[in-house]
Amino acid sequence: MSDSEVTARIKTHLSAAPAVLFMKGTPDFPQCGFSAQAVAALNECRAGFHAVNIFEDPELREALKAYSNWPTFPQLYLKGELLGGCDIALQMFRSGELKQALIEAGATR
Repeated sequence: MSDSEVTARIKTHLSAAPAVLFMKGTPDFPQCGFSAQAVAALNECRAGFHAVNIFEDPELREALKAYSNWPTFPQLYLKGELLGGCDIALQMFRSGELKQALIEAGATR
C-alpha cells in the first residue's frame, strides 16, 4: 500500500469524531497501561471518542509515527490535531484542561 493510501486512512479515522485515540488495544480491553490511563481520563471527562487499535493495522501504526512526529502510543487527537500522548493527556486531565478542550471540540456526552 502506498504512503498516500495509509495517510488517507489516518485522515479518515481523524474525521470520524472530534476526539480520536490511536491506542494499543480497545477501550474495553486496553493492551498497555498508558492506553488504559488515557481511556480512563477520557471516560472520566465523559468524552465520546473514536478509538483505533493500532495492533490491528501495523502499516497504519508505523505511518502514524511519521504523520504525527510522535513515536509512542497512545496518541490523542482533537479535531484532527495531535494533543499528545498519555502523559500530556493525564496532565491536562488533572488540571481540568482536557475536559475543557473536549467540551470545546464537541466531544463530550
